[in-house]
Amino acid sequence: MKQSFKPFAVVFALILLATMALAQNDARRTTVAITYPLNQTIEVAFHGTTRLPRLKGTAKVKRQGRRGTRVELSLENLPRAYELGSVYTTFVLWAISPDGHVDNLGEIKRSGSTLVDSKIDVTTPLQTFALIVTAEPHFLVHTPSRMVVMENVGPVAIRNAQVETAKIQYIGNSSDYFRDSNVPMIAESDFRDIPVALLGARQALNLARYAGADRDAPNELRTAEADLQQAESAWRMHQAEREIDILARQAISSGAKAEDMALARRVARERREELERRDLAVRAAEESTTTANQELTRVKRDLENERHARELAERDSLNATEQLRDARTEIARLRAEMQTVRADAEDAKVRLARIEGEKQAEDARRASEKRAADQRAAAETLKQSLSRFGTVRDSGRGMTLVLSESIWANPRSANLVAASAAKLDQIGALLANNPDFQIAIESYTDNRGDEAALQQLTQDRGRALSERLAAAGVDVTRIQATGLGGSNPVAPNTTLASRAKNRRTEITLSLAGQ
Repeated sequence: MKQSFKPFAVVFALILLATMALAQNDARRTTVAITYPLNQTIEVAFHGTTRLPRLKGTAKVKRQGRRGTRVELSLENLPRAYELGSVYTTFVLWAISPDGHVDNLGEIKRSGSTLVDSKIDVTTPLQTFALIVTAEPHFLVHTPSRMVVMENVGPVAIRNAQVETAKIQYIGNSSDYFRDSNVPMIAESDFRDIPVALLGARQALNLARYAGADRDAPNELRTAEADLQQAESAWRMHQAEREIDILARQAISSGAKAEDMALARRVARERREELERRDLAVRAAEESTTTANQELTRVKRDLENERHARELAERDSLNATEQLRDARTEIARLRAEMQTVRADAEDAKVRLARIEGEKQAEDARRASEKRAADQRAAAETLKQSLSRFGTVRDSGRGMTLVLSESIWANPRSANLVAASAAKLDQIGALLANNPDFQIAIESYTDNRGDEAALQQLTQDRGRALSERLAAAGVDVTRIQATGLGGSNPVAPNTTLASRAKNRRTEITLSLAGQ
């Protein structure tokens, strides 16, 4: 017997604050959050918001038990994201539950300079949710922006089921990044000439820096910058679009990670600073309490003296009056001395702290000089050792060991000859014993043959050398292997001897942090 379901829809209000010059008007707008029945396909219509009223589309939604809810979205007349603001590079589909949980369902890609149809097929663990489409700086954002361009319109009824509604509020990403006049704008020519994923990667790094990654997540930011540089290099070298897209998306992921770490660490740092301020306040209060108790004890002692003085005054008023005057004079003198002693103690603490700080700075300077000297000595020793295996030259990045093509089985092979194994093992041992150096393997060949095949050959050679050095004990995180095909020849490709010079492998060693 076929089971029937009575799905219901929950209407929620999107209230967007008009805080950006390019932001959507702060108009109350409703969209429908639907509870989807199990194993039934529901077709949901989409319409454009007041920003882009002509947009339209449909979604087929099917809840599949533990496998989640599948959404197949098809949109028409999707514009270029930057037309809504220069901080936007792409569109993202979101699922929003009535309790405010948001789920980034994925990027809606758009290509070309004309309007095209866009489709996306994704899954969400939610069961009751509304669907909206927003313009975003990149596809890995965690919170929808306020630039909502489309939203679903639920069916009036499903199999005669009663449609239930409830009002809830939704506020998009309120980051100052979207309205800060100092945020760098993306030129229209960049949107026309540069891949969207690469523009998104640049925005991911801008967002990370805006979140304070320079201070709170410098290591993650450097990783993201390196990933972006690799994607930029691939684009400048006109590598395949798919390769550029993969590298750019890795840079977006690294940038998003740097942003998340910066935000989390900033919160933790501010919390620690607040706790330190509270501790200082508590200590100051404790010190004030101690001082008050001491003052109370002193006052009690003075009162006792006063009582004794009054007893003496009864027997001899003149003598008592003189003693009281002397006692008060002595108290004033002791107070003055106490203030002087306290001031001297504070001055001593300040001088001691200054001396300790100067000593620590001097120790740090000496340690830095020693470390630099040790690194220079190690570099010179390594350079002399590597000169036994090939030509070693200095470059702006460090020292470069040039290996001839004789290590390969033939000019178009990525297989190492047996005789080169011992040489590479020795090189690997030297590099493993010098962990301060980062290793860049760049493989080149001549320009004879298909460019793509030559590129693949050098990539395979770079990977083979990387694996050989790793097998010899070199940490793989220190190695970056790149195949550069027939680019950057050292001699004209007109003779056999010149082409042999161009078929080379360069291993560049640079100190970490330089």
